[in-house]
Amino acid sequence: MAKHLAQIIFLGAQVVGRAFTHALKQEFAANQAAAKRAGGGRAGAERAATNIRLGMSVEEAKQILNIEQIDAEQLQKSYEHLFSVNDKSKGGSFYLQSKVVRAKERLNEEIKVAQATRKPKETSSQSSDQT
Repeated sequence: MAKHLAQIIFLGAQVVGRAFTHALKQEFAANQAAAKRAGGGRAGAERAATNIRLGMSVEEAKQILNIEQIDAEQLQKSYEHLFSVNDKSKGGSFYLQSKVVRAKERLNEEIKVAQATRKPKETSSQSSDQT
């Protein structure tokens, strides 16, 4: 009886170990793919950190707000529409409304980053034009 119990425990541990190893490999592959999509290097690491901090990727935020390109006007228009449609007092979902808010926050962060990277380039090109 004890021998059978030990065999069952051993086999169960093997199954759990294999499943854990498989899940770990999948997570590693997903992280590598996300880093490649983010552009790799320092920029990719910064984008991945922002994704983790805000809990959403740029692609997911664009899908939620149903926009193709990140444009401030289109973002605001889509946000206002989806926020009002999902208002709880109108029979909407608070969960979906909060996803819309998080998506807008994520894309606003992306707009800030894009503007910050444009400003140093503009000032450097202006200073080189003055020389």
